[in-house]
Amino acid sequence: MSSEFQTELKKYAQLITEVGVNVEKGHTIVVQASVDQAPLVRLITEHAYKLGAAEVIVQWNDDFIQKEFLANADDDRLENIPQYVVDRSDDWVAKGASRISIVSANPDSLAGVDADRVATYQAAAGKAMANLRKATQANKVSWTVVAAAGKEWAAKVFPDLSSSKEQVEALWSEIFKTTRIDQANPVQAWKDHDAKLASKAAELNKEQFTALHYTAPGTDLIVGLPKNHLWEGAGSFNARGEKFMANMPTEEVFTAPDANRVDGVVSSTKPLSYAGTTLLGMKFTFKDGKVVDFSAEQGQEVLAKLLAIDEGAKHLGEVALVPDPSPISQSGITFYNTLFDENASNHLALGSAYAFSIEGGTEMSEEELIAAGLNRSHTHVDFMIGSSQMNIDGIKADGTRVPVFRNGDWA
Repeated sequence: MSSEFQTELKKYAQLITEVGVNVEKGHTIVVQASVDQAPLVRLITEHAYKLGAAEVIVQWNDDFIQKEFLANADDDRLENIPQYVVDRSDDWVAKGASRISIVSANPDSLAGVDADRVATYQAAAGKAMANLRKATQANKVSWTVVAAAGKEWAAKVFPDLSSSKEQVEALWSEIFKTTRIDQANPVQAWKDHDAKLASKAAELNKEQFTALHYTAPGTDLIVGLPKNHLWEGAGSFNARGEKFMANMPTEEVFTAPDANRVDGVVSSTKPLSYAGTTLLGMKFTFKDGKVVDFSAEQGQEVLAKLLAIDEGAKHLGEVALVPDPSPISQSGITFYNTLFDENASNHLALGSAYAFSIEGGTEMSEEELIAAGLNRSHTHVDFMIGSSQMNIDGIKADGTRVPVFRNGDWA
């Protein structure tokens, strides 16, 4: 590793700890990362302790070992998550632990593994981690998802580069660029970016549209919005009132749709990496909030398993607006990774809604959230629908329409 790369990696670790999860004295920090990202994890650990963390817990993962487990483990091991795993995640919630998820996996890491086995394990893991997911989706705790350049992922993004070294370097370069590490003061750059997105969210909150109407080639969809819904930009606040950045990079403002008022047809515009498989050319038909028909040019079987996880998997839990001129979109790179691709495109999510997307939602019971129109599920999967050809109208309670997007950009 060059000394320049080391310097940038150090700045990245600093950004993740200071802005991503905003480490303060006495915090418990949980880092989830692949074994090949140890250099970044060590820097994050070192910096978190410098900022006063009480403890840093690292949970390692590995594509190869995960694939072997899912392909070969006994069925009962896929269906039953051990109690100690549940207890561990419940302990994180009890401590108000901040979670740093570092994504670097090969988008096709589970290619060839029986889709039924993957779906069985994901459904079991979703149920076992229910408390952690609810705490995360209600912003009870701080959390951030960031990226690191894995060898196989880099090869998928930059297949035309001649060596693995060049591919990894090119991916790191994009990660540093999109997270503003290449700027003189990345922390200040993020504060400025956060303010810009927050002002856009404030404009939308003032409008309180009852629905959004999306039109584009292959898409004609009306998405209802619940009463008192809240749009949010980059930064969020946890239950202790501490600010954090859930995704780095991020270019979106988002809210929860009304899970029972989605009607029409929508087509995906970018690949989706899900369950170690790449899904392409997805199309969904919604009626009264529910997926009633679907197809995919690639990954149809995996998509069917996703929609069968539970009833909530057939409904939407997030609606996010991202202008096509965003830096990630303009890079022209398909990252095969939702963290990046969702920030190049308007997107929707199947599955659970974030409780903070409605006034008073973080204090509501599951039943109250459902009554307010927020979807509940054991899954949450974003898929990209935006393009330079997309128009969106905001529909007011009296039926009047306000242009929100024209040709893929803010109107």
